[in-house]
Amino acid sequence: MSDLDRSAELIMKLYELRREEKMRAARDWILTFFPESADDILKTIVDPETSAKYRMVTSYWDMAASFVNFGAINEEMFMASQGEAWVVFSKIQPYIAEFRKMVNAPTALKHLEDLLMRQPNAEEFLAERRAAMVRWKERRAALAAEQGS
Repeated sequence: MSDLDRSAELIMKLYELRREEKMRAARDWILTFFPESADDILKTIVDPETSAKYRMVTSYWDMAASFVNFGAINEEMFMASQGEAWVVFSKIQPYIAEFRKMVNAPTALKHLEDLLMRQPNAEEFLAERRAAMVRWKERRAALAAEQGS
């Protein structure tokens, strides 16, 4: 089996993990999470309603990124086959340095950060993902208001 075949196989296994019921619910929840500070992230982690969801999604993407960073998965193939990691990290990235200090965890989401930040135009892409998520949030609110009328 070639390295690319093995990478494809591992990416498909990662995809299957994303389809698990609890993981799917956590992924749905994180789309609604819009932190405005490191403190918002900390509150999410200590809240029994959101802690497991936050940790499940962020640790999943950090683990997946570590597979790429250590060479188990081809980076180009991985980056071509997913976009959700960008969305997840875009929500946290503006506050990650402060959050790491707050919880004394200097390597929190470091694998994901390292992988994404070495991609071309990473800062610009993350900013666009954040803007897209704000637009999504606004559309969702408008739709809810429309349906509630």
